[in-house]
Amino acid sequence: MTREQARLDWETGTIFRPIRTGNAFEETVERLLQAIKLGVFGPGDRLPAERDLAARLGVSRETLREALRTLQQADCVAPRRGRYGGTFVTYRMPEPDVADLRRAARDLGGALEDALTYRQVLEVGAAEAAARRPLSPEQRAHLEDRLTELDAAPAEQYRQLDSRFHLAIGELTGSPSLAAAIAEARMRLNDLLNAIPMLDRNIEHAAEQHRAMVRAILDGDGDAARRATEEHLAATASLLRGFLA
Repeated sequence: MTREQARLDWETGTIFRPIRTGNAFEETVERLLQAIKLGVFGPGDRLPAERDLAARLGVSRETLREALRTLQQADCVAPRRGRYGGTFVTYRMPEPDVADLRRAARDLGGALEDALTYRQVLEVGAAEAAARRPLSPEQRAHLEDRLTELDAAPAEQYRQLDSRFHLAIGELTGSPSLAAAIAEARMRLNDLLNAIPMLDRNIEHAAEQHRAMVRAILDGDGDAARRATEEHLAATASLLRGFLA
């Protein structure tokens, strides 16, 4: 298995888990949008084959096709025919905009602080748990790859690759429930985080914090992983509150 295949297996396992509710169509649309908006699949990427995707989600091929048609109408995906055809991601994030940031904050209302606290508890705990767990060479390489990818990200892909980096830490805990909760918490804040203007100094600071998080996890230092993640998430929350003030 290549590193890219391993990445997709880990990341899609977090989001494309079996649907357990009676709202199969709606939840299929939600899961597909999570995978796209959180950067598991970026612009131009091909989604897994329908048969594989339907099996992972535990839905019928017809339900999956209805969900894909809905996303096609929303300009999030597009089908291509031929030998190398399939369903490809066309969604591109809008440019960061403070007006969008404030609009998203109004939509969350009083739930904003709840969402920030929930994310903090989940991701700090995940970083500590990942650091205290023995990691395979493949898992260590997976985390290092996500950091390298994020460090080299162009501005228009930064937020999605940042999401992918944080999801990777959740995956390394070995807890599918925790990894899924981190993805859902990120989606609650996704519009807000994506609307924060790209500031060079903030990106540099975040890069230092990301490296500290990875170093602590790979060194097996749970306390340092907790501290580095707390500092990073507190900085993001402070920046967010600053633009909303």
